[in-house]
Amino acid sequence: METRNIFENLSCIDHRYSLSEKAVFDGLSRCISEEASVRSCALCEAALVKSHLKLRGKLTAEIEKSLDDIAGKIDPEEVYAEEEKTRHNIRALVNVMKTKVPADIGPLVHLGATSVDILDTALSCRMRDVTQQVVLPELKKLELSLCEIAERESGTPQVGRTHGQHAVPITFGWSIAEFVARLGKSILRIEELSRDLVGKLAGPVGSYNGPSMIVKDPEELERVYTSFLGLKPSEYSNQLVEPEHVLRLLLEMNVAFGIIANLADDLRNLQRSEIGEVFEYFASTQVGSSTMPQKRNPWNSEHVKSLWKAMSPRVMTFFMDQISEHQRDLTNSASQRFIADYVAGFTMAVARMNSVVSGLQADKEGMARNLQDAGGKVKGGVLAEPAYILLGEAGVNDGHEVIRKITLEAERSGRTFFEVLKTHEDAFAKITAQLEKLGVENPAAFFENPANYCGLAAVKSKRLAQKYAALMR
Repeated sequence: METRNIFENLSCIDHRYSLSEKAVFDGLSRCISEEASVRSCALCEAALVKSHLKLRGKLTAEIEKSLDDIAGKIDPEEVYAEEEKTRHNIRALVNVMKTKVPADIGPLVHLGATSVDILDTALSCRMRDVTQQVVLPELKKLELSLCEIAERESGTPQVGRTHGQHAVPITFGWSIAEFVARLGKSILRIEELSRDLVGKLAGPVGSYNGPSMIVKDPEELERVYTSFLGLKPSEYSNQLVEPEHVLRLLLEMNVAFGIIANLADDLRNLQRSEIGEVFEYFASTQVGSSTMPQKRNPWNSEHVKSLWKAMSPRVMTFFMDQISEHQRDLTNSASQRFIADYVAGFTMAVARMNSVVSGLQADKEGMARNLQDAGGKVKGGVLAEPAYILLGEAGVNDGHEVIRKITLEAERSGRTFFEVLKTHEDAFAKITAQLEKLGVENPAAFFENPANYCGLAAVKSKRLAQKYAALMR
């Protein structure tokens, strides 16, 4: 087969990313390259021949192995050359396969099938294999790394943020536990959907016309055919397999893609100079800018977000491929081929996120500094919430207004929230008494350190990390 210089390829997936994510690219290539596509169709043709022979009591282990070997060695270049004559991809494959099998088996190749019995079934096989062999291992690797960080940093105090503003304190483990829980559920769903892909052997309009001329029970022939490929038959098919099986899998991949892009965005923002709470691994020879030698850009996180921007809109095409006129038209023939590009882009983004997370470290000093200064114009103002809640528990009806005025006083005076709160002796005494009831150690100093107010962040971070780590394994 002709070998093309990779730098002459048109898709960045086939040059830039085939080099930077070589192991992942190689795995994807085995499952969803054009060679894999041709050979998966050949394996379906071999499964059909085996099904005919099995129902006739003529299938031996030797014949079965021979058919699988023939299908696995089909040369795509030879099939493409034949397609130049036939102008039909499956008929070209059938013609080539007939020259490879014994003459007495030749008539059974493609017997009773229509093209899409092969094409859609082969697509299900490829989507199952790429998901289970390449996509899920990368996703689970990422999830386990996130679980490790969530547990390791479960008690590392960090300022929480809502609307881009300082909120109440959390822990860094808690901010990562969000993605542990969201991505973990999506991974489990992807795994489930990959086991729900189906095939068909029901003829041009799905009503088993052709197979009924060959066997008494066409559905049995279909069950045997799909079982050889590790699939179940579609409950209903016209010429096409119900498109929703593959669609749901692709949509859940896109759900996971969005979660990962969200994580990339958060990590990129936490690396801003004015925030400085996390940092990625940066190689000693790595360059951050062509003109500013001091820079260490979070380009890997940005790269993940950029891949999401490129790939996520393709979901609209997947929805559009649901629709086929009557029993089948060919409006999905070109668009469906780009599923491979989407899966490749998604998986490479996951792999790149793995490289980010594997070297990710919390800047604990930076987190502590930001938390201590948190509150906008009121240093320590992130503790206004517990002060108001404790006043309410003490029976103060307008506790929220009392604390709001204290924050305004702190802002005007330039003193910390804690310093001003202590001067309001009645409110401070009531708040301290409530803390004593809760069993808080040294309640009078509670508002001196925002890290004292992290709720269940540490506990739940560990719980979620341990839960999803166990589920991934």
